[in-house]
Amino acid sequence: MSLLLSTVFLFAFISGSYAGIKTGVAAAATGAATVVTGVTTAVSAAGFTSAGITAGSYAASMMAAAATAGGGGVAAGSTVAILQSIGVIGLGALGNVATGGIGALVGLSIYGLIKAVSK
Repeated sequence: MSLLLSTVFLFAFISGSYAGIKTGVAAAATGAATVVTGVTTAVSAAGFTSAGITAGSYAASMMAAAATAGGGGVAAGSTVAILQSIGVIGLGALGNVATGGIGALVGLSIYGLIKAVSK
């Protein structure tokens, strides 16, 4: 979190105004929300849903391949198991913080690029 705040204040210093801080925070919040929502939406669209793996989906293909490789079962902790867990319960607190932090940095980076190009 301290890296995020330092980055926001760095952009504010570069922009030279309080408006820079507000814009930096807005860019970080937008990036965080977009990435968290995007990850869960992508996992669901792939077929990992709260009702289970959707038949005929990419998730079903992944599960079939994992089961074949695992001798008939899907191993706990495998990619398929983790994605199904995300499909059922979401990212959880730690997952939201991690993906939100990445999204915030992406949002701030885009804000910085736009700011640099518009000068």
